[in-house]
Amino acid sequence: MTVFEVGQWMVKPEKQEEFTKLLKRMLKYMKDNPKMFKEVKSLKIFTQTFGGIYGAYVELVEFDSLADYERSNKRMQKDEALAKMNKEFMLLIEPTTLSSNLWTFVMQL
Repeated sequence: MTVFEVGQWMVKPEKQEEFTKLLKRMLKYMKDNPKMFKEVKSLKIFTQTFGGIYGAYVELVEFDSLADYERSNKRMQKDEALAKMNKEFMLLIEPTTLSSNLWTFVMQL
């Protein structure tokens, strides 16, 4: 059963450049530490351009199962480098706009 973690947030307007640098560091960390993210099937980050809140970021992280999501999440919470980047992330976004949801697969055409 495919599971998606869907996050959404707004970056503070004056922090866009810092956020872009942090995002690149996070993606590099993921590539350099594949064992840390072995359950992640795919990761995509979008910006919203139509409907909803213009300029919001949307992140889709795909897992094979809820158990894989939980294993991955537990491991990531223990990682010091990720904890530091998460603190930086929280300083760059509007905290009241942050949301995270889990979606499960229902059917496909």
